[in-house]
Amino acid sequence: MHAASARIDFSDPHQPDGSRLRHAFGNPRQTLTALDASQVRPVLDAVQAAAAEGFWCVGYLGYEAAPAFDAALAVHATQGPLAWFAIYDEALPWPVDDGNCAGSVQMQWRAACSRAAFDTALNSIHQAISAGALYQVNFTAPLHGVLHGEPEGDAALALFAALQRAQPGGYAAYLDTGDEQLLSVSPELFFDWHGGSILTRPMKGTAPRGATPSEDSALAQALRSSPKERAENVMIVDLLRNDLSRIAEPFSVQVPRLFHTEALPTVWQMTSDVVASTRDGCSLADVFAALFPCGSVTGAPKVSAMQMICSVEPEPRGVYCGAIGVVYPGADGIRATFNVPIRTVTLRGNAATCGIGSGITSGALAESEWQEWRHKRAFVERASMPFELLETLALKDGRLRDAPAHLARMAAAAAHFAYPWSQLNVQRCLQQVVQTHARGSWRVRLLLDARGRARAEAYVLPPSPQRVRLQLASRAMDDAQGEFVRFKTTRRAHYEAFTPTEEGIFDTLLWNARGEITECTRGNIAFLLDGNWLTPPLDCGLLGGIGRANALQTGRVGEGVMRLDDLPRVQALAFVNSLRGWIDAELDPGRLRPRAAPAP
Repeated sequence: MHAASARIDFSDPHQPDGSRLRHAFGNPRQTLTALDASQVRPVLDAVQAAAAEGFWCVGYLGYEAAPAFDAALAVHATQGPLAWFAIYDEALPWPVDDGNCAGSVQMQWRAACSRAAFDTALNSIHQAISAGALYQVNFTAPLHGVLHGEPEGDAALALFAALQRAQPGGYAAYLDTGDEQLLSVSPELFFDWHGGSILTRPMKGTAPRGATPSEDSALAQALRSSPKERAENVMIVDLLRNDLSRIAEPFSVQVPRLFHTEALPTVWQMTSDVVASTRDGCSLADVFAALFPCGSVTGAPKVSAMQMICSVEPEPRGVYCGAIGVVYPGADGIRATFNVPIRTVTLRGNAATCGIGSGITSGALAESEWQEWRHKRAFVERASMPFELLETLALKDGRLRDAPAHLARMAAAAAHFAYPWSQLNVQRCLQQVVQTHARGSWRVRLLLDARGRARAEAYVLPPSPQRVRLQLASRAMDDAQGEFVRFKTTRRAHYEAFTPTEEGIFDTLLWNARGEITECTRGNIAFLLDGNWLTPPLDCGLLGGIGRANALQTGRVGEGVMRLDDLPRVQALAFVNSLRGWIDAELDPGRLRPRAAPAP
């Protein structure tokens, strides 16, 4: 065990300009801990008193603290603290290094909930909804992982920095209690309370991000207009309105914003605002008694939903779905901001847990909810293994082919993954390679790491073959729509799983779960069908290659979907990328059909 510390990086929920509360906190003057329900309210009262005396208070309530406010709220027994706060004399500037050593982070995750267990739980929830016991349940399960390195050292802060890059903005907090580290990059505000006004912003409704701007916009619009998602959001808004009425001045509860969509890196989320004026004499403990846990992570009605959660979830949630926040110093009235700690990793020693969940209503389908869980867990998978952004360029006799297009694509990837980007530094890096390899043909690998540092490597580029043989993948790519398909990086295990092993096979032709041809592992594909050269559109799930873009721009190809069933009708194939150009291709006749193709 070692000294507690904290970092808070919270959005200002009232300022759309990106204003943030961003501070670090060193050794606390005091820590307050509630180990059973009877101690939770006294801890909150002590926090409020310390803030009134001019101290900063940073801490959390675990989900299992709920019975401290209402004995009817069912939870699992837990060994950990129900509430923990550190009291600080001052807030320190955010460290300059920002924990930016994320290249050392290495984690592997496994899901505690199998698909069979998931389906069984959803069936139980649907039966309860059909019986009229409730109308929404937020069902969750943990991921378990192991952090390689010492979590109480740089590795935990490096993971926090990587998580913030994977899930930027929002209400991020790092708490080191001495016994465990809590790394929260939650996008969801629980409440902001200041000057007698309280704002809650429940997050309910999710959609994946699109592969193209048009598809992305369409998915956001579909989320906003979905009857299921809107109903799910309204259920929780009504619950929050009811909860706020317990501490609100009469007739002050309002809903100024409904069905607002927020773009996160891997998902679209829907939020709504519920506001109120709190009654005179309302305390911090009173606010928690009225609102905790947030309805967005329980369901509705809250008592029935939490009973259902206790029956279908086999273990405590801990800080996940509780609250992490800060109470500001000041004698002129309390101010407090707390998040709902979703997108949150808990470390104890080297063992890590991260909860994932979704709201289940009568219209929820098991496959759709399972896929939503996959989309939501993408943030932690992105942060759990270092990777660099990658571009591969052809250098011939001192000239880089398509360099502006490659740099533009890398800049877009840097923006997506929140990697620092300096066009000038990257250009200088490439220029050094050009100067030292002024003659001959070279394959240049341009790489950009999480700190924004560029490097380039040059390898001899042999002549391209006139014609190549491709094999058809024997199964669908698991996540053809994932960000590591849409952006080119050094994380390529999903491609390497399809690397040809037979002599004479140049590459593998991939396809998605819908049975649509997507690309090869090292380049795009073009096909001649009914007299027209076509290439699959980006929304099939593929990298937007530079060679492909050139072929589209010149009119050599158009876009069109090709399914597995279309392969016998294909008149010709071509492998296409910027490095090799356009190469005639053919499918190996022994691999013309996959072992199990999906039905259209």
